[in-house]
Amino acid sequence: MGQAGTAEAAVRYLRSGPRRGPVEALPRPELRCVRDDEREPLDRTEFRRVLGHFATGVTVITAPPADDTGSPAGFACQSFSSLSLDPPLVAFMVGRTSTTWPRIARAGGFCVNVLSAGQGELCRAFAVSGADKFAGVAHDTAPVSGAPRLAGTLAWIDCAIHAVHTGGDHLIVVGRVDALGASDGDEAPLLFHKGRFL
Repeated sequence: MGQAGTAEAAVRYLRSGPRRGPVEALPRPELRCVRDDEREPLDRTEFRRVLGHFATGVTVITAPPADDTGSPAGFACQSFSSLSLDPPLVAFMVGRTSTTWPRIARAGGFCVNVLSAGQGELCRAFAVSGADKFAGVAHDTAPVSGAPRLAGTLAWIDCAIHAVHTGGDHLIVVGRVDALGASDGDEAPLLFHKGRFL
């Protein structure tokens, strides 16, 4: 399946379950083949090493159970960004092979939890696959999506899924912000730089 097909499948998938608002397919972009002269050999290790020089904040993206019998979903994410002020939009990137993403997509909404400097272990807990990531994790419920809002974070952003785009081996998920808040403290953010937390 090509990237356009993946994007269309993601939109169909989002439409098949409960959601907070309409998810509309965007106009199909002009597609073309990648030419041989554009496929420059690039060492993946070097790519990661160089891009690791860009320090990022760290978040945990959570979603409510997609049905009455399920459990909440969540994963550690450093590829998060604000996107638009009018309308208020944010974006995060998730690997196309992620097992957590389909659960977030089915829920139709998510909460971005911005981690503080002392939450490195919490981040590691949400970076593993297959475990009960919420075991022993204090949280309440975000007001609109119902996604877990983790205790002790610097900020939270409650969103509905607005659009999904393809980006190589990742999906670019755009969220419409429905509610948000921040702590009143002066604690520093958790940062990731050169493969480690700062």
